[in-house]
This record gives sequence, structure tokens and C-alpha cells, in this order.
Amino acid sequence: MQFELPFGPFRLRPRDEHRLVVGTQSVRLWLVRNRRARRYVLRLRPDGSARVTIPRGGSEAEARRFTQKHIGWLEKQLLRQAALPVIPRAWLDGAEILFRGERRRLEAGLDGEAGLLRFGTECIRVMNASGDLRPEIERHLWRLAARELPPRVLELAAMHQLPVQRVAVRNQRSRWGSCSRRGTISLNWRLVQAPSFVRDYIILHELAHLREMNHSRRFWREVERLCPEFGPAEAWLKAHGELLR
Repeated sequence: MQFELPFGPFRLRPRDEHRLVVGTQSVRLWLVRNRRARRYVLRLRPDGSARVTIPRGGSEAEARRFTQKHIGWLEKQLLRQAALPVIPRAWLDGAEILFRGERRRLEAGLDGEAGLLRFGTECIRVMNASGDLRPEIERHLWRLAARELPPRVLELAAMHQLPVQRVAVRNQRSRWGSCSRRGTISLNWRLVQAPSFVRDYIILHELAHLREMNHSRRFWREVERLCPEFGPAEAWLKAHGELLR
């Protein structure tokens, strides 16, 4: 069992969704099959739903029994998640957002110029500085990620002699990155909000899948070889799961 942001090629579909009573709550439960998994794994997702990975040869009935066996653990994690600060969905002038791992204040109308917004090193024009700035800022960050992430992937791949066929920057809501068997590395544009050591860890994590398309012990040994100090990066990701909401 783990309380973390999920990695790997999982696709949640309507038919995978079930309901689970945890204490006084009704929680969405996703039953997801993974032929590469060796055991049942229960995770609490950032949106408050639970996910059970069913290994090859496993069954939904056994996944439900596994979940019920660990219902106390899940209830504790839900309470822990509920205690985290709520991040406002709207980004207004004067609010703070994460950018390259640091809190940056949104400042509109600087230098006496209306429609100009600054945060950190970035300066963009917005249509309405008095409204929700999030859509325009997110578009800007996505474009920034599309410029910065692919070259960094290719740089790290060349450094470790790993064959990347293609790099895509996407808008995933449940994971930071993925790797396909055809050598495509897909990354979440929100990585530009993370520190550089976290960004590089996610890239190296996905590059490790080019050698091990699973999360076995051999895979994690490869991750440790590529990124020996990956522990702090995983801790940062767990602490900032709200970015994927």
C-alpha cells in the first residue's frame, strides 16, 4: 500500500469504477488490471478516490477482499489528505502559484501597463487581469514546458545512452509521466512548476522504463542507478499532489 501519486501506464475507464464505504464516506474505487504487476497494490489518489492494481492472474473479488483488509489504512490516509490545505482553483491577481518549485506572486499592471502579468521570471499579457488568470497562465506554462522538456529528455537520454523515439508534453490528470514500449516519453506540462531536481527525476524514472517496462525490483535498481538521490524528489511529489487536481 502506498500514499503517493501514481506512475505508470494506467487508464481509468468508467467500467473500472466501483464504490467503497470508508468510515462515514463513500469513496470511488478503481479496479485496474496490470499484467506486469506481481501483487495487489492499494493507493489513495490525489482526487480522494482509491485504486487497486490487480496483478496478472488476479481477480476483482480478491481485489475487493484486499481492499477491505486494509480499510483502516485507507481511512487514515483519507483523514491525512483532508487535513492538507485547500488550494484555490482560481488564480487571481496577488495570489501565489508554484513556478520552478517556488511560490511566485501574480502581479498584474506593473510598470503602469494594463494587461501585463508577471510571476517569477515570466511576463505575459492577459485579457482580463481582474478575473481568473489560471487559464491564460496554464496555457503559457504548457507552451513553456513544450519548449523546455523535450530537449532535457533528449539530453538525459543521450547521457545514459537510452533510445528515445519521441517526446510528448501532455495534460495528464493522474500522472507526471509515462513511457510507451515504442520509446515515446510523455510528460506532464506541470513539471515546469516543480524544482529542476524533481523534473529530472520524473524524466529519468520514465527513461528507466526503456530498460524495464514494469515497477519490479530491477526497475527500481535502474532508477537508483540513473538518479541515486530520488528520495527527496518523490517526497516533493507526494507533498504537492494538489498540482494534479
